[in-house]
Amino acid sequence: MTVAPSPPAPPAAGRRPSVVARTGLYAVLAANAVVVAVLFVQGGFAANALVLLGRLTGLYGALLMAFQLLLVARLPWLDRRIGMDRLTSWHRRVGFGLVWTLLGHAVFVTAGYAQASSLDPVNQLVDLAGTVEGVLRAVVALVLLLVVGAVSARRARRRLAYETWHFVHLYTYVAVVLAFTHQVAAGTTFTASPAATAYWYGLWGAALTALAAGRLGLPLWRNLRHRLRVTAVVPENDEVVSVYVTGRRLDRLPARAGQFFLWRFLTKDRWWQANPFSLSAAPDGRTLRLTVKAAGDGTAALRHLRPGTRVFAEGPYGAFTALHRTRSKALLIAGGVGVTPVRALLEELDGHAVVVYRVAAERDAVLHDELRDLALARGSELHLVTGPAVPDRLAPAELAGLVPDVADRDVFLCGPPPMMKTVLGTLRELGVPGPQIHFERFSLAG
Repeated sequence: MTVAPSPPAPPAAGRRPSVVARTGLYAVLAANAVVVAVLFVQGGFAANALVLLGRLTGLYGALLMAFQLLLVARLPWLDRRIGMDRLTSWHRRVGFGLVWTLLGHAVFVTAGYAQASSLDPVNQLVDLAGTVEGVLRAVVALVLLLVVGAVSARRARRRLAYETWHFVHLYTYVAVVLAFTHQVAAGTTFTASPAATAYWYGLWGAALTALAAGRLGLPLWRNLRHRLRVTAVVPENDEVVSVYVTGRRLDRLPARAGQFFLWRFLTKDRWWQANPFSLSAAPDGRTLRLTVKAAGDGTAALRHLRPGTRVFAEGPYGAFTALHRTRSKALLIAGGVGVTPVRALLEELDGHAVVVYRVAAERDAVLHDELRDLALARGSELHLVTGPAVPDRLAPAELAGLVPDVADRDVFLCGPPPMMKTVLGTLRELGVPGPQIHFERFSLAG
């Protein structure tokens, strides 16, 4: 064991980046909710109570839909501070709220108009769709959102391939366009005043601009600028391979150790498939490296990539970085091939670090030699923990034995979901404060 001779001072005190970003998002949403309420009141109360309630739920449904676009826009400032996995999780939760809000909008408006006419609710809806401009488009949009919501339920999501789910999810953008044109055509609050019209156009314009910039503009610009290509493919063992990628001006690419990209290797049989792989070495301005375990036909095919293959990479993404450190010392816990971002982080982190690497057998310890050499060079500790999953070799007593001062360290955790769930419970039992625990889940892309 080598101990760093003089640990650096703790990171400067201040508000954590994730707190700043979350507070900003909440403030934006709350401010817009107030504006929507004010515009609703200014629109008047000429209709009956059910129609008014329907209009209000429709307005808040439009606000939630615009907020949804912001959550999945992959804006770098938000992503580095919150992380794509948490933003995607929030998007999912808000999505179900959006579906219920818009369903309420349709039910209340239909029931309100039916109350003032001699029609039953079903015939009233048919009449509105046939006689009021924009209502039919709203019905189609609602049906599309209900379908997307159904396939996004956990039980259905587990049964679908990612590509199938993603294809169905793309219909959300069709629903957004239909909903917006419905609001323009039939939304009384939208046209109640010049201020209301300017607000709604501004809100939708900002949301769509953010989406287009983050999902299309920035990835296209970065790939045109950097011209990424495969330079080498190096087997690490029978199941794991490292792919080295280079390009132009990589020193201008704002990637950090611990982050990941969505990689597309532009071969005739893989160009359409994107996978999230972490960097397995800290970016050095010349080369990017990813290390991948074969978990299916797609990842197994990486072993056969040829040098010179062009690469389209979206990113960097992720908040699993040293930006979120709160302590001068760190504990890095890796399981299996989850060691890749941990190995990169060890290369970048300052201060004393302890690495705990959990594998079933020593032969499964990918990049172990690199970790050992890095630990020696940086004055860090490395513990290789082997054996079957039961008994738990990272239980509270065992982990405290390896790292007695665990509660005084930042903990970075990456590994298979069952292991991460168990270790998170262990960390809570050992009294590690939540702000000192950093992890990301990479299941969002299959």
